[in-house]
Amino acid sequence: MRIAHILLICGLLLPVAARAVYAPIPEQEQGKAWTVSLRASAVHDSNIFGGPSDEISSYVYSASPKVAFNSSVTDQTFVTASYQPTVDHFTDRPGTKDLFSHEVLGRVAHAFSQTTTIDLIDFFQATKNPESLLAGIPLNTDQSFKRNQADARFATNVTEKIAASVKARTTLYRFDNATLGRSLDRTENLYGLAGSYDVLPEAKAVGEYRRQEVAYRVAGGNKDKTSDYFLGGLDYKAAEKLTASARLGVEFRHRDGERSQTAPTAELTLKYDYAQQSYLAAGYSYAVEENSNIAVYTDTKVNRFFVNVQHALTPLIVASGSLNYEPSLLQGRRGQRNADETTVRFGAALSYLPTKNWTLSASYDYDRVRSDDAGREMLRNRAGLSAAYAF
Repeated sequence: MRIAHILLICGLLLPVAARAVYAPIPEQEQGKAWTVSLRASAVHDSNIFGGPSDEISSYVYSASPKVAFNSSVTDQTFVTASYQPTVDHFTDRPGTKDLFSHEVLGRVAHAFSQTTTIDLIDFFQATKNPESLLAGIPLNTDQSFKRNQADARFATNVTEKIAASVKARTTLYRFDNATLGRSLDRTENLYGLAGSYDVLPEAKAVGEYRRQEVAYRVAGGNKDKTSDYFLGGLDYKAAEKLTASARLGVEFRHRDGERSQTAPTAELTLKYDYAQQSYLAAGYSYAVEENSNIAVYTDTKVNRFFVNVQHALTPLIVASGSLNYEPSLLQGRRGQRNADETTVRFGAALSYLPTKNWTLSASYDYDRVRSDDAGREMLRNRAGLSAAYAF
């Protein structure tokens, strides 16, 4: 189980005191430049390939060491870097039973002044045991992939009440399986320009423009697309522990070789930090996204509802959970029918933190996909135990 485990880690991210640049890092990595950690887990996975039928289940034993570096190299510049390999052993996987994955993260955050900052992040992962499996892929297909995401953000205050930011992101996908690669290998670029105005001390009016470009490596003339987004909204801090954000707008999507489309877009979030290490977050978004069967469907209209919660039962025991409900519409290409699809993802974890160095967790994940396209349906359960120690 990883959804709720990630929730717990995110809930423990805290600003580091006495740093010139705000750069939250896990509690286990605070106060020292270098951290070495090791995580081991045992999980039972009911559907390791995410098949719609004839599911293959297996116990999965994992070991994942991590080396991390976090330091203010100057009074204005913070650097973080980490490397985390993972070895998974499957007791009942057809073919290769031992899989090796790894992740590399690099970040530089620099403050030119108290109101002008730049943040550069690059994250690379080579994943052999995907957390989110692709719907509709034939049984026993190797879904291993490589993904690199680079982000840049520059923010400044134009006046006392007006702030502006420029953002850019490029994401590269490459699948190990040749057939999947010909279908899904792509590069996604996203650029954005945003401005905000302090209407009240606790409220900011926000306007934003984004441009997205999706370029496929093979047969792009029939799959590539570009989108222009225009959004407006409000960031509101109702109280010290309660924040809300809303973005509403429109997307103008141009598809190469297919019909173009104008669609609404929405992003609504609410977070309540009601106690130490305890919070409730909820939200809704509506967007048009890529799908895993690009030969039949151009893309997917997704309504995404989510609730995340973390609650400290005691100072040493933390419960966390996440629920995603995603009714969507797969938009068929010319001559193909649309398909309704509903995805439900649930994760829960109970974590015990006896010391600053140790984290022990029990977890459970549930994934369910119901679809008019029977080949895309999936039921997957994972339950496991894990232990992590940071040196």
